Amino acid sequence: MERREFVTVAGAVITATVRRNDGRTEGSPVRPQEPSLSPATFSRRIERAQAELKTRKWDFLIATPSANYRYFTGDNPGTSERLIVLIVPVLGDPTIVCPSFEVDRLKAHSVIQDVRGWDEQANPYDLVKQVVRARKPRAPGAIALEASTAFAVYLGLKGALDGWKFEDATGVTARLRSIKSAEEIALIQRAITITEDALVATFAQLVVGMSERDAARLLASEMERRGAAGDGLVQFGPSSALPHGGPAGATLQRETVVLIDCGCRVAGYTSDITRTVWFGDHPTPEFKTVYNLVYDAQTAAIELGKPLFTPCQEMDRAARRVIAKGGFGPQFTHRLGHGIGLDGHERPYLVEGNETRLEPGMVFTLEPGIYQAGKFGVRIEDDCVMTESGVAVLSHRPAKL
Repeated sequence: MERREFVTVAGAVITATVRRNDGRTEGSPVRPQEPSLSPATFSRRIERAQAELKTRKWDFLIATPSANYRYFTGDNPGTSERLIVLIVPVLGDPTIVCPSFEVDRLKAHSVIQDVRGWDEQANPYDLVKQVVRARKPRAPGAIALEASTAFAVYLGLKGALDGWKFEDATGVTARLRSIKSAEEIALIQRAITITEDALVATFAQLVVGMSERDAARLLASEMERRGAAGDGLVQFGPSSALPHGGPAGATLQRETVVLIDCGCRVAGYTSDITRTVWFGDHPTPEFKTVYNLVYDAQTAAIELGKPLFTPCQEMDRAARRVIAKGGFGPQFTHRLGHGIGLDGHERPYLVEGNETRLEPGMVFTLEPGIYQAGKFGVRIEDDCVMTESGVAVLSHRPAKL
């Protein structure tokens, strides 16, 4: 049975339905998330990466555990002082090099089955060199190195592969990851659903005297109850004027602003949603004015976006024009939005100077805001995808006041 929860916002009642698509009754244990990406998905990713390497005349892509590593393998085993690297050749199957005692674990959690171990007393970079030279006996060549690779690892690779040229792999990885498949969008949508339901449940339990930290813990627990790990920024009153403030020790009072910026992960894919509400029954005229201005700025960007036509910076400009016309231009202090996926913030970035045109499959946030120091802030953030016909909002936009 569906349960309906109510949050009083700006003197009106917003109704949200807690979704139950799996037959569970309210309060029953949540089943763990099941992997949703097929081995074929990762094979296609490797093939696309190899095509990009071939185009650039690069011989290998090397990545240490990171979001990009997970994108190609299905798992992120985490980093430590012990070397783990993924080696993707321009031709042939990829290889993972790792400590010998980690081989079975990595095989169990990764789609890559050529996993080779180095012993504790050995130099791991010698094994990397062996794998590389076996694929390209006539060295040296060019290696695309994943951008978040630690400098110490770069030095180790450079020492082992004398004469090889190292390139920034961002041109390969960012291009592949910025266009989401239907499977990826489905995972993001699932994360959005969990986030929205957890938000509604959290707003319904806010009480006078609760601290920002208490509310943040409540929010995380509501996400966990729904099967996902997540968290958020919770900001009351003047704290909401800090774009990335809180949670801290401030306690909730009636007739004040509450801003919650949060998200969770499903199979590694993120959501990112911000809601700003008035806690009480008598929102000030200024709050209504600012809130509706932010809402209209987001609407302007949504309506502007057209696939393969609209540059990211034009989306930012459209929202900024609305806020500037309303007299709050200097109080919109950050970019309009960013991509989401395996990272909470990734390309494309909707910001002045970015002429990248939005393409079908790009998933991004639209999050205009107005921040008045010492008073309050308002941000409305929704998750969107560019389709063949324009911007589609994946989350549920709140109502205008």
